[in-house]
Amino acid sequence: MREEFVRTGMLFGEKAMEKLAASRVAVFGIGGVGGHVAEALARSGVGALDLIDNDRVAPSNLNRQIFAVQSTIGMLKVDAAEQRLHDINPECSVVKHAAFFMPDTADGFDFTQYSYVVDAIDTVTGKIEIIMRAAAAGVPVISSMGAGNKIDPTAFEVADIYSTSVCPLARVMRRELKKRGVESLKVVYSKEEALTPISGLCDDSGSRRSTPGSNAFVPSVAGLIIAGEVIRDITGFSR
Repeated sequence: MREEFVRTGMLFGEKAMEKLAASRVAVFGIGGVGGHVAEALARSGVGALDLIDNDRVAPSNLNRQIFAVQSTIGMLKVDAAEQRLHDINPECSVVKHAAFFMPDTADGFDFTQYSYVVDAIDTVTGKIEIIMRAAAAGVPVISSMGAGNKIDPTAFEVADIYSTSVCPLARVMRRELKKRGVESLKVVYSKEEALTPISGLCDDSGSRRSTPGSNAFVPSVAGLIIAGEVIRDITGFSR
C-alpha cells in the first residue's frame, strides 16, 4: 500500500484500498459541493476520476470552492482541479470534460465505464439525465440536493429521495423521478429552511435574485458526506 494511504487503510483494510484504486468515479459539477467530493476521493486513493464542469474559476468562488484560489481565477475549473488533484495524488487518472451536462450532451459520456456517479450539479434537467443514464447503465449514483442559502452544516442527512422533506429541490426531484418510474435514489439533503439573500448584494454574474448565497462550511460538508458514502459503497465497508 502506498504510504499516502496508510492511514485510510488502517480503517478500511487493504482489500478496500485495492477496490478504491481500481475504481473510476464521475463527478458531475466540481463547484462548492463537487469539488470537495473530488478532492476527498483523490485523497482516499480512488484510482480514476472523471470531472465534468464547463465553468471557469471566478472571484465569487473563493469563499467556498476548494479549487478556487487567486492563482486559478480565470482557469477552467476542470484544469484547476486536475492541477491540484495531481499535486495530491499524481497516480490518480483525471479525465476532464469541459462540458455543461444536459440531455443534448449526454451521449458524449459512457456511464458503463464508471464505478460510481456523483451528481453535484444544480440544473434539474441535467440531474434527472444523470440519474436516468446511471440507472440504465446499472451504476450507483448519489445526488446532492440544495445547499444554497443555508448556514447549518450539521443539518445534512443521507436519505432516499422519497424520504426527504422541506428541501425545494428535493421536492421537484421526487415529482420528476416518480414520473419516470425511479423507485429509489440516495441523496444528501438538508431540512434547514433556506434564508433569503440580502437585497442589493450579488456575485460576479450580476444576478440579484437567482444566484443563492453560500459559505465555506455548508457545501463543503455536503461534499464530504457524499464522498464518504461513495467510499463506503465502493469498498462495502460497514461498522
